[in-house]
Formats: sequence, C-alpha cells, structure tokens
Amino acid sequence: MRTFAVIRQYQDANLPLPKRHTKESAGYDLAAAESCTIHPGEICLVPTGLKAYMPQGEVLLIIIRSSWAIKKRCVLANQVGVIDRDYVDNPDNEGHIFIPLENRGTDLVIIQAGERIAQGLFIPFAVTDGDDAQTPRSGGFGSTSRL
Repeated sequence: MRTFAVIRQYQDANLPLPKRHTKESAGYDLAAAESCTIHPGEICLVPTGLKAYMPQGEVLLIIIRSSWAIKKRCVLANQVGVIDRDYVDNPDNEGHIFIPLENRGTDLVIIQAGERIAQGLFIPFAVTDGDDAQTPRSGGFGSTSRL
C-alpha cells in the first residue's frame, strides 16, 4: 500500500492529502498543517499533519519546492528528507512528517496553513548483497542515530 494519511493529532483539521498537480508530476505536494514564521537564519520544523505508507523496498524523499528556494530563499535544512517505511506509526510521533525549513534570506518568511512548501517522491531503493540489518526502529524523528 502506498498512501498518505492524517495523524490523530490533526484528524479534525480537515487536511487535504497530498496530490500531484499535473499528469507528469513526480512529486506529491506537501503543505504546512499550521501557520508559522521563520526568522532569517532560523530553522523551523514545519508540521504537515501527515504520515506515509509505502511498500517494502521504497522510501519517501522530501524535496523543497523550487519556488520556495528561489522566491523565499528557504531550503531544507537536511537538503533531502528521507522517510523510511518503518517511520510510519512509530510510538514517538505516529510517523508525523515534518519539513525542516531554513530561512537563508534576510526577510522574515511567513508560512500560511495549507501552503505547499515541499514535495514527496516515492522511490524504490536497493540494498547491498549480504545486507542483514535486522534492528527494528525504536522511535520517531532521528531514532536511528547511534551517536
């Protein structure tokens, strides 16, 4: 199953599910679930209120919308977000997808709830021969860090 769903916290917010806007679009537009403000030089985790389900062997990549990078001088703080299949429904945050935006401009950036800020692409991936990773995910955002 490959789909988006609204997390429990936003069930009553009437959030639309991401969609492609043209027949040949690769990405599903992701919007802010809440309004927020990003000061110059600041990074903000913008909530989408969404989670994503995908088949085994796929990953959801999060990429900034080009208009945000050009017009608003905002970029993803991590350049490309990686949403693993086992992130969904984790006990820490239910797989809530956040968009980590960094304001690299000199002006305040105001994001309105419902404004499309990023796009998600479902991509197949491969693993190396002999890969035997068996450790289950233990939490949400950043949970696989071994620092």
